[in-house]
Amino acid sequence: MEKEFLTLIQKGFPVSQRPFADLAEKLESNEDDVLNLYRSLKERKVIRQTSAIFDTKSLGYKSSLVAFKTDNIDEAAAIINTHPGVSHNYERDNPFNLWFTIAVAPDSKLGLEKTVELLAKKTGAKRYVILPTKKMFKISVQLDVKGDRAKKERLRRSKKEPMTMEHIHYELVRALQKDIEPLKEPFAPVVEELGIDYETLSKEVERMKKAGLMRRFAAILYHRKAGFTANAMVVWKVPEDSAEEIGETVAAYSAVSHCYLRPVYPEWPYPLFSMVHGKSREEVESIVEEMAEEIGVNEYDYLYSTREFKKVRIRYFSPEFEEWESGYA
Repeated sequence: MEKEFLTLIQKGFPVSQRPFADLAEKLESNEDDVLNLYRSLKERKVIRQTSAIFDTKSLGYKSSLVAFKTDNIDEAAAIINTHPGVSHNYERDNPFNLWFTIAVAPDSKLGLEKTVELLAKKTGAKRYVILPTKKMFKISVQLDVKGDRAKKERLRRSKKEPMTMEHIHYELVRALQKDIEPLKEPFAPVVEELGIDYETLSKEVERMKKAGLMRRFAAILYHRKAGFTANAMVVWKVPEDSAEEIGETVAAYSAVSHCYLRPVYPEWPYPLFSMVHGKSREEVESIVEEMAEEIGVNEYDYLYSTREFKKVRIRYFSPEFEEWESGYA
């Protein structure tokens, strides 16, 4: 049941009064057994976090992938990690050796470019490139723990329903970012704190999903503990006139969790980014070679992460953003 359970909660975790009972019904098990399994997987550090996954841009934040070229990588990483909008920060095997994602709040006084410029100055970066998303083809981290997914999958994009955020939605964003506890009613603190009932909770969460504010409420796994010991950011030098078609083809591979088009620079000629996961480096590179043959591209590079400096969820609408700008600017 463990693999079926992990597959299920990566796709979506029920936001209801008794979510483990709901999951037990789908797994033809019972609530206590499913709850104990969840608790065990958390203790064994197979499940990293179960919470809402929000869309940064839809919440009004500006974000980008950034690459620094630096000689003092440990010191630079420590400074970058102080920013509350930095969710991922890695050392990668490339002359641009420090890669991080950063988001700035809707009311940021500095803005994205000035924030990166400030971080570059404080870290002594020799060079840097800002690589915002020009087009997103795919973002979905769902590891194939069962090993039964097709090699390719059909990409589905639903039309967003317009929605104006009200006070309750800002409160839900803050509350649902927290990792849930292994309890029979893990959302009890949310409904109590917000003074709402479970029906309202489920309804408003569904509204935020349909509006694209929330991608899903789901579990994220520790890749290595789940058996996926290798992943690479693979960057492709693709022709501008066929970049979108190639991006769609690459994104269709089940082993690809992220796929984007980003800007190019004289020192960075790769516009297409894809994150490829596998159970070994050999498996990753075999998948990439197959992709390269299909799309007819032979100029690409592997950016393997050699160290992880930070990997967290952003705490949206937190006072930390304003505090950081006041302290650093």
